[in-house]
Amino acid sequence: MDRSRQLWYFSNMGAQNSIPVFALFGETNRFPDVVHCEEFVDRASNHGWRISPHRHADMAQIFMVEHGRVAAQVDRLQATLCDGQFLFIPEQKVHAFDIEPFTQGRVFSLPSAVVKSVGLSGSEFQGLLADVQTGQISKALSQLSDQLASAATKPSRFRAQLSVALAHSVLSLIAEGAAKNGSTVGSPLPDHILALDDLIQTHLCDGWTASDYAEAMSISTGHLSRLCRQATGLGATAYIELATMTEATRLLAFTQMPVAEIGYRLGYEDPSYFARRFKRFQKQTPSAYRSNFVSQSGQV
Repeated sequence: MDRSRQLWYFSNMGAQNSIPVFALFGETNRFPDVVHCEEFVDRASNHGWRISPHRHADMAQIFMVEHGRVAAQVDRLQATLCDGQFLFIPEQKVHAFDIEPFTQGRVFSLPSAVVKSVGLSGSEFQGLLADVQTGQISKALSQLSDQLASAATKPSRFRAQLSVALAHSVLSLIAEGAAKNGSTVGSPLPDHILALDDLIQTHLCDGWTASDYAEAMSISTGHLSRLCRQATGLGATAYIELATMTEATRLLAFTQMPVAEIGYRLGYEDPSYFARRFKRFQKQTPSAYRSNFVSQSGQV
């Protein structure tokens, strides 16, 4: 990897040994509004046009590039956004950006409640919005986004209601475009698996076992395992470990935390056992996975 790519990678990783969770980037206060809109220059310019790795627990975002270039990394996805392109990022996805100075565009930040209220839980619509989406900004999407920006930033009697309605329209166009472009979703997850997912996000680093999650859901461990298998094809223990290994890939990719410490943080008392389990899921050792990620991180 050449020096410029190294600088991009390590400037985003920094010396951090955790992935920050923000309301808005750099802010730990509660989300400020029903829908938030700001221009790239409003925040990115204050950070040298580089947004270091972070995630949002209860918020999705839409990045819309009018003119310029944005190198984006979202979990394992690497993409370059140019004139007239958008990127939709669901909650919990770790993301970082290298923005060409003075790139013109805007970011919409949407509370999860706004995103989830636009379609039925477990529907194809919500399935599409559970994944990263990118594409060209159509004329209709551009017009709606302009209206949403105006509604979100100008005072009016029913500003909140108008903002949510327009946000739903923008999300509908994104989901419709994704479906037309062949994006596929798996079978909708039932509510009890979605509830389990929420618990896993909360207790991922607490070393909870399947029985702990079952107790929290007031069901037996066997029943939880049957529910998981029916919905995902995996037993409860395997489903929970898959979520744990997904978090391990993020910590390996976006932090400089030692491999052993990642294992400890995710509840593995034996580093060598953590490495074996990781290799079983990812077909690579943790160190090999990290090396591969670093070598490709500049090619966005």
